Amino acid sequence: MKFRKLYWVTEQVGTDGNSKVIGTFTSIHDLRTKGIKWAEDCDLRSTFRISLVKLDSSGMPMGCWTGPEFEGLESDLQQFVATGEFDEPSIILLASDLRGF
Repeated sequence: MKFRKLYWVTEQVGTDGNSKVIGTFTSIHDLRTKGIKWAEDCDLRSTFRISLVKLDSSGMPMGCWTGPEFEGLESDLQQFVATGEFDEPSIILLASDLRGF
């Protein structure tokens, strides 16, 4: 099993820009199957945002994408295909799921 150094964080964002983190996931598969949904107990539902963060880091996210377009997601993630962290089919499925949400 591969130790994950990158994590997906999901947030619900309100109309005023405030947000609440609603999930953290270690793989695109888990994000797709468990994370692309509104949290019942969170009333912020203007938009949905995902971020890619490095484990044990105080730095900025490696990427951040906001719905409904999630603009640049596929092209931004290509650098991680090159390193073997993600594969192209998973990125395509993730983008499709997010845009269909």
